Amino acid sequence: MTNVANMVAQGVERLAQGPHADRAKLDAETLLLYVAGANKAWLLTHGDDKLTGEQAQRYFTFLERRFHGEPIQYITGEAEFYGLAFRVTPDVLIPRPETEHLVEQAIAFAGDFQHPRIVDIGTGSGAIAIALAHHLPQARMTSIDISEKALAIAKENAARNQVAGRIRFLHGDLLAPVERERFDLVVSNPPYIPEADRDTLSVEVRDHEPALALFAGADGLAVYRRLIPAAQEALLSGGSLLMEIGYGQSDSICALLAESDFGKIRFVLDLQGIPRVACATSGSDSCGCGGTVRAGM
Repeated sequence: MTNVANMVAQGVERLAQGPHADRAKLDAETLLLYVAGANKAWLLTHGDDKLTGEQAQRYFTFLERRFHGEPIQYITGEAEFYGLAFRVTPDVLIPRPETEHLVEQAIAFAGDFQHPRIVDIGTGSGAIAIALAHHLPQARMTSIDISEKALAIAKENAARNQVAGRIRFLHGDLLAPVERERFDLVVSNPPYIPEADRDTLSVEVRDHEPALALFAGADGLAVYRRLIPAAQEALLSGGSLLMEIGYGQSDSICALLAESDFGKIRFVLDLQGIPRVACATSGSDSCGCGGTVRAGM
């Protein structure tokens, strides 16, 4: 049986012919290390080692899945977000680094409240709510998703990260399950990709991630049109709505927020300088968009 170094080389050769050729070496190594249950340091010093027949078979099976565009995170069932480990399946969106800007803003806004009541809409894997519960032990967290399968994954991840006892998980559409409750913060990373952009997405996203968590009507704003007025009703005076938004959507989102009488509207730029997080406050006299700030400021 061929050794580890040769297996990685075979993996690189195969993946270099696929849709993510630029990641061939990284992906081949990642999959082999996952199969071997080892870390990168092991790979550097055990190139002459041999995997078992079962491990080798799994490795080449995983290579083929990756060759056809399946995300590494779905193959391994693992994703990292805000320094925490999450289980992910095709029932939930893979957490993105840019969503960490939303978490950062929520942590900052939560500092205005002694025991912030926070609701996460469209929780998916639970990444946002769990990261907030981890960093805000004083918070009272509620997570809502329309997908029961997603909620099952989120509950599993909450237990995995030892915050299950501090998050309430509810099944339903947007804020419907808590229509009689009021919150200090409403946070959400809703679907925001226009249907017309479907064919422009990578194979990883278009063919493997859940469409329910990606697409939102012809212009990508369908969920925002419902979420923003519902959030205004759900927020206490002085509470805030924080949402991740898509490329080129800030002007439209600003208009929707203003229509629902939100004030102190501003946008946080991601590391590429793109408006990524919309922040707005209920019961504020300051109307109109207040410009942008860079993440981390």
